[in-house]
Amino acid sequence: MASAPEPDEPAKGKPFKLLGILDVENIPCARDSILYGSLGSVVAGLGHFLLTSRIRRSCDVAVGGFILVTLGCWFHCRYNYAKLRIQERIARDGIKNKILYESTHLDPERKQSPSKSSS
Repeated sequence: MASAPEPDEPAKGKPFKLLGILDVENIPCARDSILYGSLGSVVAGLGHFLLTSRIRRSCDVAVGGFILVTLGCWFHCRYNYAKLRIQERIARDGIKNKILYESTHLDPERKQSPSKSSS
């Protein structure tokens, strides 16, 4: 029998691509944006249909809702992702500098003793 994959191993299957171009598994924020966009399209289309009973216009509203919600979630998520990456890079550089300058005369935490110069 085939053994089940280990929990820490990545799945070795074909990646899921939406429309053949958008790799939903590997692109950050893609999965959430598509899911929220589809939910937004259902809500917008169904809400418009319940209010107006116009089928074609409701489908148009649903497509517009999908586009707006998907792009809104995409940009919001990518902005937060970029902000997090910048914070991680600043912290990584700070740790690297701390290790590099520790116990040297360039260490900012080391107290400088005031040197008395004779005149």
